[in-house]
Amino acid sequence: MSNRLQTVISGLRLDNPLILASGILDENGYTMKRILKEGAAAVVTKSIGSAERSGYKPPVVVEIGGGNMINAIGLANPGIENFGNEVKIAREAGKPVIGSIFGADAEEFSNLAKKMASYGVSGIELNLSCPHVKGVGQEIGSDPDLVESIVGEVKRSVNIPVFAKLSPNVSDIMELAKAADRADALVLINTVRAMAIDVYARRPVLSNVYGGLSGPAIKPVGLRYVYEVKKETGKEIIGVGGIQSAEDTLEYIMAGASCVEIGTALHTGGRSVFRAISRDLENLMASEKLDSISDTIGMAIQR
Repeated sequence: MSNRLQTVISGLRLDNPLILASGILDENGYTMKRILKEGAAAVVTKSIGSAERSGYKPPVVVEIGGGNMINAIGLANPGIENFGNEVKIAREAGKPVIGSIFGADAEEFSNLAKKMASYGVSGIELNLSCPHVKGVGQEIGSDPDLVESIVGEVKRSVNIPVFAKLSPNVSDIMELAKAADRADALVLINTVRAMAIDVYARRPVLSNVYGGLSGPAIKPVGLRYVYEVKKETGKEIIGVGGIQSAEDTLEYIMAGASCVEIGTALHTGGRSVFRAISRDLENLMASEKLDSISDTIGMAIQR
């Protein structure tokens, strides 16, 4: 692979612009290590909280066709004190491991970030956007004052890059993007709040009723937010949402993303999706005479 795909996000150098998104095969150190060896440039861990959570009872995931899914896992995780060894195992691949955390206020986020940093992660991703758990995620990520407070406190607590993952389920994402201005980069977007109904059982499919929609259906929404926020703020952005191909990746980069996270595509493409997209992206950029990712970021933005 040539240097054409190399990119940088907040000082983190990546071999290619493809990162494993939080929530997919990333609660276990060995699966994260394997994803990295199979072509991902970095991984984001499962969102980790202060204490172990079992999440919602099944069903927690439903496929709705077209490669799209709705999930409401309920932030199941082993708790921060039990996660150090998983990070240690993942880091053996020699690539960046980004620790995702969630909490209820600035103090809890700060404590989680310090603990995650002590495990040796290369950056912190703040989950300010989970659409289906009360008291955390989107509920706090919809409050600009709280977002500003959390980002500021975490930035004061650690000396590694801090990324704020924002929700599309708000009336004005620009207000939240500006509130998170102290973050080193923004992660856009999380899943879109959604539901599915079993007409034969006469009830919602998911035990939590509502979940988060992911997959190709949300790519146009993600692209729009990346484009708008990059154009308005100039911030570094990690794009997320419906990326399944080299063309999808290039769309996000031309909209303003420095790199992208991939999650749902693993369900249809398997772990080899990272290597396949990297190969196709290299060929696509060569055929389009695009010499580097850095020169391509924001290329489609019209001033």
